[in-house]
Amino acid sequence: MLDIKRREFIALVGGGGLLLTAKVRRARAQQPAKITRIGILDDAPMWQAFRQALRELGYVEGQNIAYEYRYGEGAPDRLATVADELVRRPVDLIATYGTPATHAAKEATATIPIVMIGVGDPVRAGLVASLARPGGNITGNTVLSPDLGPKRLQILREVIANVKCVVYLANPDNASNVAALAETKIAASEAGTVLIPVEVRIVGDFDPAFAAIMRERPDAILVSNDPFHQLHIGRIIEFLAKNRLPGMFQSKESVAAGGFIAYGPSLPDLFRRAAGYVHRILEGTKPEDLPVELPTKFDLAVNLKTAKALGLELTPTFIARADEVIE
Repeated sequence: MLDIKRREFIALVGGGGLLLTAKVRRARAQQPAKITRIGILDDAPMWQAFRQALRELGYVEGQNIAYEYRYGEGAPDRLATVADELVRRPVDLIATYGTPATHAAKEATATIPIVMIGVGDPVRAGLVASLARPGGNITGNTVLSPDLGPKRLQILREVIANVKCVVYLANPDNASNVAALAETKIAASEAGTVLIPVEVRIVGDFDPAFAAIMRERPDAILVSNDPFHQLHIGRIIEFLAKNRLPGMFQSKESVAAGGFIAYGPSLPDLFRRAAGYVHRILEGTKPEDLPVELPTKFDLAVNLKTAKALGLELTPTFIARADEVIE
């Protein structure tokens, strides 16, 4: 009789333990998933591809991920302020587009991982030690803009007869712009082309810059992919159209907006690939162990309507080469 009672007691306790374990499991299952906070530091409206790629990787906004947007409004001081806001929030990772935003994030934190997108030359800009071994808390991808300047000049010479003078619309506050300008100057000199830099760093610079361009009477304009310039791309395209100036841009989005021609890495592709780096970092990989990625997809885009308005006739062979043709 004593043994039977002992067995019943043990069974009762054991059953209670199983019941308790089940309750704990249910309680844990009912706890909300951790919300990962991604800080986005940028002025350019190009983040849809980034968010969609993260969603495909299992990050659902409102369930396990949230985005904190901060805008610099084209001002370096403002970028520094909003970068500090993200660090104080705090966020788990900061994603940036372009050199100025990445610089601001780098100055704001040495510990929160930073994934940069579309930086022209992160090594010359002092953002990473090298592409293969970035070191520190920053990695991401580059558009290699310094190496593409000569290619854009070559395309301009191909579609416009006797290109002798080209204006480069640059932002001197953007270190990658400065590097790209230096490389393009060398290429222009070798081709017998005069390259004239015209600076625009704030809204108040546009009118004086446009006046300077008209005084120079260039054959074409090279427009940078600086985030501030892209924020005001409509104003730039309107000026070029009004004065019948051919513009060479760096992304097909500018051609879709009315620009003449563009050659450069696919920005949506760069944003999608950056999402993969965010995922790997959130899974535990250190930024310093992820080499900076080079672009793999390049777009040549042309707007035939704009070409016609400029009085430029493109050959069927050139049009056939284009990845995107706007009619």
